[in-house]
Amino acid sequence: MPFSKRIISFYQELSYEAKIPDDITILNPYKDTEVMEICEKFYNQYYNDKNPRRMILGINPGRFGAGITGIPFTDPVNLEKHCGISNSFHKKRELSSEFIYYLITKIGTPQEFYKHFYIGSVSPLGFVKNNKNLNYYDNAILLRKLKPVIISNLIKQIGLGIVSSKVYCLGQGKNYEYLKYLNNETHLFKEIIPLPHPRWIMQYRRKQVEEITDDIISKLLR
Repeated sequence: MPFSKRIISFYQELSYEAKIPDDITILNPYKDTEVMEICEKFYNQYYNDKNPRRMILGINPGRFGAGITGIPFTDPVNLEKHCGISNSFHKKRELSSEFIYYLITKIGTPQEFYKHFYIGSVSPLGFVKNNKNLNYYDNAILLRKLKPVIISNLIKQIGLGIVSSKVYCLGQGKNYEYLKYLNNETHLFKEIIPLPHPRWIMQYRRKQVEEITDDIISKLLR
């Protein structure tokens, strides 16, 4: 089965039924028909083969990137501009997506990048609290409930066709620390390589974007 079909099946089956705090809602864009149609176009365009990939893990979907398109770090603007996939989503830019596609163009083309890398998330489901994005690790009760689901979904993502000798973690703080903690228990990856999170770069280190991008590329291509 091609990599693309495995990814699409993974997102189609993605769900979470256990009780979470009442003031938190789950963000699951894959329940939307148009999102799944877009995902099918994207993954069939870049992953319609059986080649193994290395995995880059973000935190969880946000409301203006994967929360809209279903594709990690790909907002509606970059989905059209760089991937050539037209869509009816509101054309709002998202900072993390801006950086990822700047990184991709520095490496080459989306075709070249996605041929070697798969971008996923430690938690493929997103979360919203008070109409704001909530990271999976920012609520202790939520995190405790999520742990078995996160582990299960990491195993499923590796099963898509991932080379697990090393994984790249977007976020050198809490995302990296939690992934390390899980890996000490599960031994899913031989090596976890922390990378600065795209949003942090664009918000706090924009003047050093070129230098940071070159450093990330050197680690990805090492």
